[in-house]
Amino acid sequence: MSGLSPGFAIQRGFSEAHRDDTAVLFWQAFSGKLGKILAPHDRALEWLRRILDPAFAISAVDESGDLLGLAGFKTSEGALAGGSLADLAGVYGWTGALWRGALLSVTDRDVNPDLLLMDGIFVADHARGRGVGTALLDAIVEEARKRGKSGVRLDVIDTNPRAQALYERRGFVGVSTEETGIFAGLFGFCSALRMERRFAQSPSNSAVDR
Repeated sequence: MSGLSPGFAIQRGFSEAHRDDTAVLFWQAFSGKLGKILAPHDRALEWLRRILDPAFAISAVDESGDLLGLAGFKTSEGALAGGSLADLAGVYGWTGALWRGALLSVTDRDVNPDLLLMDGIFVADHARGRGVGTALLDAIVEEARKRGKSGVRLDVIDTNPRAQALYERRGFVGVSTEETGIFAGLFGFCSALRMERRFAQSPSNSAVDR
C-alpha cells in the first residue's frame, strides 16, 4: 500500500526507525485509558516498543520522512498492540505482569472474521488538521476491501466525540454500546460505542459501500 496525499504519504506498516515515535504517539493517544495500568511512563514506553507490530499497521509519513500518524488493525493472526504475558513480564516482572495482563484483557475485543477490526488510530499533535486521520481511516477501509472483508469495525469511547464525528463522516454507524461498569474509574471512560461501516457486494463480487 502506498498513497500520496498533500504533504504526506500513506504506507503499509512502520519502519524500525519509527518504532520509538510510534510508541510515543500510541502512549500519548491511549495513556488516559491505560495509564493507571501501564504506569510508570518509561516502562509503558519500553513495553510498547517491544510489542507494537508493523505487520498490522498503516502509517502516514511526511515528505521529510517523519511519522505523522498511524492506524492499527487486528486479525486472527495478530494486532498492532498484541504481545504476550512474557512481554509484560519482561518489563514489569511476573507479579506486575499477572495483574496488568488480567486488567488489559478487559479491553480485549474478539475478532469477527467478516469485519476488519481497527486497533487504534492516532495523529501527532503538529499534524492535526491536515487530513492525516481521515487518510489513515480510509486506508483501513481499503485494507478491509483487499482482504475481502464485508466491512470495518471500531470502538470509540464516550470521551472522544471528535473521533466519533470523524467516523460518522466516513460512513460509520453506531451498532451497540458497552458500559465499563466498575472499571470506569480505572479506564477513564464510562462506555464505548461500537461502530461499523459495511460494504455491499456488487454483481462482480467486488465490495462497494452499502
